[in-house]
Amino acid sequence: MITKNPFKNLKLDDYEQEIETNLPDIELEQDEKTATKFAQYANYTLEKKRNINIRLPEKTLIRLKTQAANLGLPYQTYISSILHQAVHKTKNNNVF
Repeated sequence: MITKNPFKNLKLDDYEQEIETNLPDIELEQDEKTATKFAQYANYTLEKKRNINIRLPEKTLIRLKTQAANLGLPYQTYISSILHQAVHKTKNNNVF
């Protein structure tokens, strides 16, 4: 589905035009650690997903949901990240 560009006829004021003009001169600093982290996020996102069914005690599920909510994550994503970390034995506390 092709959509129209909503910014095609956008008029910039002087301040916005100055930003637009100088934007190519701005260099984003990115260290190797950050690049590696985002590459890992991209790979994790692109992996093929499969649905599974698992039986958990009700108390365990409630605690998982509570922990996920405290982190601001959907509980299924949180559970997936825990399993991913366990399988790949990550040594940090990052979600992915």
